[in-house]
Amino acid sequence: MSAVTAGTPVTEASAEKRLPLLALVSLALIGFILLAMETMPAGLLPDIAEGMAISEGTVGLFVSAYALGTVIVTVPAISLTRRFRRKPLLLLSVAGLVVANAVTAISPDVALSLASRFVAGSFSGIIWGMLAAYAIRISPPSRSGLALSIMSIGAPLGFAFGTPLGAFIGGLTDWRWSFAGLSLLGLVVGVIILGCVPDAPGLPAATRLPLRRVITLRGVPIVLIVIVVWMLAHSTIYTYVAPYLRATGTGITPDLMLLVYGVASLGGVALVGVFLDRHPRALLHLSAATFAAAGAVLLLGHASTPAILIAAVLWGISFGGTTPQLQNALTHAGGDNADIANSFLPVAFNLAIFGAGILGALLLSVGDGLILPAAMTVLGVFALALTLYGRRTAFAARR
Repeated sequence: MSAVTAGTPVTEASAEKRLPLLALVSLALIGFILLAMETMPAGLLPDIAEGMAISEGTVGLFVSAYALGTVIVTVPAISLTRRFRRKPLLLLSVAGLVVANAVTAISPDVALSLASRFVAGSFSGIIWGMLAAYAIRISPPSRSGLALSIMSIGAPLGFAFGTPLGAFIGGLTDWRWSFAGLSLLGLVVGVIILGCVPDAPGLPAATRLPLRRVITLRGVPIVLIVIVVWMLAHSTIYTYVAPYLRATGTGITPDLMLLVYGVASLGGVALVGVFLDRHPRALLHLSAATFAAAGAVLLLGHASTPAILIAAVLWGISFGGTTPQLQNALTHAGGDNADIANSFLPVAFNLAIFGAGILGALLLSVGDGLILPAAMTVLGVFALALTLYGRRTAFAARR
């Protein structure tokens, strides 16, 4: 049996029986690995630089190369693999990701390391492009929002704990063991997927739209714009949280701030899991409004330690659940071509991450760290306005 036809397909009857919790958790673990793998070099900059005798600026390219692979490869790869069965494609992509990351762990040469990071980012994009639709296909239709929330919990976990964990392991041993550990975890999760995740069919030829038609489907463009704006607002202050905290003079450390944010983001995912199926539009509006309010508190309450920590909680709750919300909107806007619609999501995210580095640097060149929550607030209000604008075409009131 070929790689694209192997596996036991999920049936509509079996999907209605119960939520495949273990399967969704294994998909969430893949999400954790993807985020941790992308951001890990940021926590290991001095260790990698010293170990490979290169500059920290060059090590920063490890993140850029990964993001570049995601941006360039994701959409065409998902488009070309639409007919493939989902489980074999996921397993092949996880295997490619594990191997590429292992090469980074043992590479003695910076050019080889950058190439392996590009390849890892490419496989990451393929996986991100299929996870949302896959989670929905193997779950009861009436609980697709909860399924997306469970699957999406890996992303905030990766943001909050992946990079610190990698830095901790690198500090205890050697930075290469941080990468090796992620490859080992990916291998274990791949085995779990092989044993417990049901298969799902690819997209029939009759329902496959050309790529240019998918991106212009009713609702898809506005969802993608919201993703870029909202992610840009988040990543700008997330990336440069240290300059902001220095400007406040409160003594709060970035580790504490991001820990509070990370724990709160898990609460955001839980709230989305409860309300996404019943009130997706109202939940999205409330999340965007709370996110903008968090930025305003960070700005106006910058001299108060309790105010900053409260704002971090609001930030985490409001942004932690954005991934399942926007994936849900993009999946339903894409319809039968949801995999292709979702393949634009990691591209939009990574473009926003890339843009946040530039925007943050520009803002800090004209002001101190307090300018960052101002940008967060303005962009958050813009994201809220976009969700209101797209409420009829992209963001349904209920499923």
